Amino acid sequence: MVYFTVSVLILTALLFFPVSKLVWVLSVRRLERRLKRKLSEEEIDGQLRRARLITVILALLFSFLFSANIIGIPANG
Repeated sequence: MVYFTVSVLILTALLFFPVSKLVWVLSVRRLERRLKRKLSEEEIDGQLRRARLITVILALLFSFLFSANIIGIPANG
């Protein structure tokens, strides 16, 4: 159980920064294209916070599913 949990957390941490950057860039570009103007610093910071929240959810979900597939979900006992 501990090995599985640690594996999920480590993979989540490793995925966080590159996925966060990708989600942020795509989000900013999409919003700029939709609004047809450059975003202000405040709007860009808001998109960064939003991207980080989305990334935590995506990375945790992916890490759990990946580890469950590779290691297997631990049984009770």
